[in-house]
Amino acid sequence: MSALKFDEGRLMQVLVAPVVSEKATMVSEKTNVVTFKVLQSATKPEIKAAVELLFKVEVTGVSVVNVKGRAKRFGKTMGRRDNVRKAYVRLKEGQDLNLSGEAA
Repeated sequence: MSALKFDEGRLMQVLVAPVVSEKATMVSEKTNVVTFKVLQSATKPEIKAAVELLFKVEVTGVSVVNVKGRAKRFGKTMGRRDNVRKAYVRLKEGQDLNLSGEAA
């Protein structure tokens, strides 16, 4: 699958945000996997093409998890957080992706 098969404008919107948490950091250090929040309608080939296009790295695999939003109380009323779709993107050996914002 190459990035040419997908609309470039759509690929720019597929990745919503990187997941920066203790769990995501530990997974990244151990297995060379980067975690992103993605659109609910994003497919694995689209996610792979988007990461390769935006970060100029080679992706070997993509795993996707749908996380249901929790029920929360907002004052008197019960509410619900949004559902989130997370993508775990495995990078090729030797590839690196710096999301910390530090200058290289």
